Amino acid sequence: MKQIQILGTGCAKCNQLTAAAEAAASELGIEYTIEKVTDMMRFADFGVMITPAMVVDGVVKVAGKVPSAEDLKQMLQ
Repeated sequence: MKQIQILGTGCAKCNQLTAAAEAAASELGIEYTIEKVTDMMRFADFGVMITPAMVVDGVVKVAGKVPSAEDLKQMLQ
């Protein structure tokens, strides 16, 4: 099971990344959990300075943008 974390303050792009990550994971048919991380102190734990960001299984996959659906699928595989 993949652990997906979306780091962000709840802005529109953060919500867009959450929805896009859920859609990509569903299309791939993978089991996942998703957590929204809004505490800025936890962003620093990942070395993330710009949001939105996506962390998969503890590894930062993207920060500062919402990638395309195809890019998200590659990041989740």
